[in-house]
Amino acid sequence: MTSQYREDVVAGPAASLVACVWEQRVSRRHAQLVVPDGCLDLIWLGDGDLVVAGADTGPRLVDLPANAEVAGVRLRPGAAGAVLGWHAAELRDRQVDVAELWGREVLRLSETLAAVPAEFRGRHLLEAVSSRGATPDALVQAAARCLARPRARVAAVAAELGASERQLHRRTVAAVGYGPKMLARVGRLRRFVRLHAPDLSGRALLAGYASQAHMNDEVRRLTGMTPVRFLEALGGASA
Repeated sequence: MTSQYREDVVAGPAASLVACVWEQRVSRRHAQLVVPDGCLDLIWLGDGDLVVAGADTGPRLVDLPANAEVAGVRLRPGAAGAVLGWHAAELRDRQVDVAELWGREVLRLSETLAAVPAEFRGRHLLEAVSSRGATPDALVQAAARCLARPRARVAAVAAELGASERQLHRRTVAAVGYGPKMLARVGRLRRFVRLHAPDLSGRALLAGYASQAHMNDEVRRLTGMTPVRFLEALGGASA
């Protein structure tokens, strides 16, 4: 197998900030497809490279060299701006060296990650995130949950949470990197992957798309593929 990927759900106090800790190992050079998920990742690429992958608005291919051992933590929607100390929109569709965000404190973390066995790197990244004492934006996290529901509408979610659409948009962009409408699209894509239906039109309805044509357009924009091709590429994995 060219690539082996594993993720562990985070429990305890850090769970409000981090969705999971993950690691990936590749035996041969591998192009990894990344699609929008509303999250930002803090990633150890090896050789001293500690980066942040901002929230994506479209598909991205990451080239992993042979024998790469990559580890990361996935920050929840609403947590990235507070954890990283940056307006998340400045990181959208970008990969940035963490030293640009955290300065010299990154040096010690990078030295530790380079020295420890691969299976312990995720733990150290999680500790680094937890030690920052960040508080996620509760409004944005609640909105992300609401927008993950089928046929959720931004105006209705804002009203439900006692916020104006403008306020919700401003805080979501700062904490995630893009606005509530994009979060809703990401929610539909994730449901599309996980749901089961006898045909694509049934899957589109269950996922919350207005029509199969709506699904075709959104899935292509977010993944660069047709819905059928994207499901085949995943091979049953979650987005």
